[in-house]
Amino acid sequence: MPADFPRFTDLPGLARWWLETRVALAFLTRIPVPLDDAPDVKLAQAVRGFPIAGLVVGLGGAVMFAIAEVFALPTLVAALLAVAAMALLTGGLHEDGLADAADGLGGGRDREHALSIMRDSRIGSYGVIALVLALGLRAAAISAIGYPDAAGLAIIAAACASRAVLPFVMHYLPPARSDGLAQAAGAPDQRAAVEATILGLIVLMLCLGFFIALLLALLLAASTALFMRYLHLRLGGQTGDTLGAVQQGAEVAILIAATTILP
Repeated sequence: MPADFPRFTDLPGLARWWLETRVALAFLTRIPVPLDDAPDVKLAQAVRGFPIAGLVVGLGGAVMFAIAEVFALPTLVAALLAVAAMALLTGGLHEDGLADAADGLGGGRDREHALSIMRDSRIGSYGVIALVLALGLRAAAISAIGYPDAAGLAIIAAACASRAVLPFVMHYLPPARSDGLAQAAGAPDQRAAVEATILGLIVLMLCLGFFIALLLALLLAASTALFMRYLHLRLGGQTGDTLGAVQQGAEVAILIAATTILP
């Protein structure tokens, strides 16, 4: 890092937000983001950029859904294309984590065995089932919403808010391993986690309305807390794979809830 380049903690507010967003986009998506001029920032220091990265991914899915609707494709096909677009934007990062977490948590005899399975690059039956369910439920929920405007807003809200919960998991659950992605990422401070969550809630409100957003926020808080408790008892903490599972589970939950709440 050049000697005259400002330290990360010394950056003014907007400049720091912009840097965090770039770091989050570089890690959570396949979008090429130049970071050569940036200081060496840990992922945990960039968690306020998580919901913004989710917003970008959600916009990609919403645009794909709208394009498919313009060409009068069946709604389910449009929904599948939207899910595919989001997976392409992220490189299937969270889907991969979900599959590994499902294999480890489902097939592991104990903590060490579960962590060992998660590190195996091969996918097992639990992982396949989890992937099929997550992708299928997301597409089915988007298709059930149907109307392009409402579906697009639900896609954006789910992609953003599901990533906004990750900083809280990273803050309150220690890494389950002494090495690996979770350990390298570090733990965000509470203020950053809160601000990321607030940003996700604001996007939920703007997309789905105040009362729906409040209801979904309570649903996310309860389900995430239960899963965090399970991870604490099962693994003693979190890993990069379990963070992917949290994101996918939250996105599925928001989209399914949206099918029953949206007019």
